[in-house]
Amino acid sequence: MPSSRARAARVGIVLLGALTLAGCHGSGSGEARVVIPQGASLRVAAESLAKAGVVQNATLFRVYGSLTDRDRSIRAGTYVFKRGVSWGDVLADLRGGKGLVRAITVPEGWSLSQIVPQLARVLGAPADSVEAAVRDTALLHALDVPTPTLEGYLFPDTYIFPEGTTPRQAVRVMVARFQKVWQPEWDQQLQKQAMSRNDVMALAAIVEKEARRPEERPVIAAVYLNRLKTGMRLQADPTVQYALGQHVSRVLYKHLEVDSPYNTYRYAGLPPGPIASPGKPAIVAALYPANVPYKFFVAYPDGHHEFTTSFAEHSVAVKGARHEWDSLAAARRDTMHTMVPATVLPAAVAAAPVTTRPTKVAVATTKSATPAKKKTSGRIPTRRKRASS
Repeated sequence: MPSSRARAARVGIVLLGALTLAGCHGSGSGEARVVIPQGASLRVAAESLAKAGVVQNATLFRVYGSLTDRDRSIRAGTYVFKRGVSWGDVLADLRGGKGLVRAITVPEGWSLSQIVPQLARVLGAPADSVEAAVRDTALLHALDVPTPTLEGYLFPDTYIFPEGTTPRQAVRVMVARFQKVWQPEWDQQLQKQAMSRNDVMALAAIVEKEARRPEERPVIAAVYLNRLKTGMRLQADPTVQYALGQHVSRVLYKHLEVDSPYNTYRYAGLPPGPIASPGKPAIVAALYPANVPYKFFVAYPDGHHEFTTSFAEHSVAVKGARHEWDSLAAARRDTMHTMVPATVLPAAVAAAPVTTRPTKVAVATTKSATPAKKKTSGRIPTRRKRASS
């Protein structure tokens, strides 16, 4: 009489044969991205594969893996599988790491200081190698970029790189995405605006950092262009943050003194290049700004900006914004016993004309009639803007 082990073996052979005849493969076509978590069992992997359409039945796939003794030692990571392949191939890929990819998402408005360490982590490469890749002289020459890095030209998107991709290869893919997004008709628009592509990218990056509402991007672009046309400095807070080389919770008067060509409080015109990677909508806004006369704007707590033409109008708008920020701060103190985070007040006050006295454009001031100089108010921890003298 056959032993229980023998019977089990026979049953396994029969089941394996049945599964083979049934067609152990997925359905559909195309590719699917599947994430296998660290330490995941074949059961967890099977459910993810079934959800992505790589296998048709998670339970049968697990049985198949067990019967073929390939249900152990699967490698974690992000895979790209072709739908319709055999289960045997899927298991072989999971155990051997074939099909593993490296995925990274670069949000709009990220700078190289954020992209480089993230890309190094995803690729498993030294940060120095990524730093070298973003200084690729061949790419800088091809893009006609006057700056020493590719800041602004690694297009914000989600990228999936095959295992073994080098930093240089990854950077080239990201730059190629930018080149694909850039439309031929935009070159004609550059001529109409008498701007270089690098100029537009520099403006688009500022718009990307300032705008909180999509519909305001073209208006913000117009404000900065109007200021340029009339000889006013841009005085954009995001450029100061970039010039400092590190993030600060608030831009203070002392920060406005940093000596950098990127500091648009001290230097006239656009910065030498982008301060971040703008998305397509911000680029379009820089290329096709709104036809408005505004030269100032101030941010309100709900994310919108109040746009004005004269400094007198702007001063009124600042008072309105200050009142709303004060109310918000008071409400938060009552409910949370905390102050308004500085990060919630981007571009609190748009820059005043160059001829305006510096202390007239602070969002938060003391109750004294004499404006505080190079001092932060104790009422609202906001970022300040002022005009250069």
